[in-house]
Amino acid sequence: MLVGYMRVSSDSDRQSTDLQRDALVSAGVDARHLFTDHASGAKDDRPGLIKALDFVQAGDVLVVWKLDRLGRSLSHLLTIIDSLKDKQVAFRSLTEGMDTTKPSGELLFHVFGALAQYERALIQERVMAGLAAAKRRGRTGGRPPVIVDEKFEAILAALNGGMSKAAVCRNFGVKRSTLLDTLARIGWSGPSSFGTEPHAG
Repeated sequence: MLVGYMRVSSDSDRQSTDLQRDALVSAGVDARHLFTDHASGAKDDRPGLIKALDFVQAGDVLVVWKLDRLGRSLSHLLTIIDSLKDKQVAFRSLTEGMDTTKPSGELLFHVFGALAQYERALIQERVMAGLAAAKRRGRTGGRPPVIVDEKFEAILAALNGGMSKAAVCRNFGVKRSTLLDTLARIGWSGPSSFGTEPHAG
């Protein structure tokens, strides 16, 4: 059985809806087996897609008008296709002429899989290069300290004078996580206790 999936960016995008519907019906999809989402390509919340994936069974073919109607990214598209394969459901994209029931369609998805892996490697390489460049300029990754220098000097003096971290957080109005992150960033190796300061006498 052929099962169709459509996605349009908004409820008012009637032209795109009609175009996709006409193409899917012309390809042999029964109008009763059409699932639709009104959402942008980047959105995760797609109840229509979830229903379509739950509806298809072994031997069915999921049909879309274009590849970009299905996945929000190449990796997401491949994840969906893999899940269809696991259910023994084929996939067809009308515009690109892709059909996983044919050897040529299977080959294209192997190529897409290699491209997705290549894309992930490039992204990782750019991130590492950016971090290295920032380190050379004297900056490190992560959020910048939110405790200003003058305040932090007073906090360090209090900690070195024996005040506990809990007391520092109360007296200086800083969050526990912020204090710990900032101390870790400078490599402070003072007392590790986060309890209250001991009573005098």
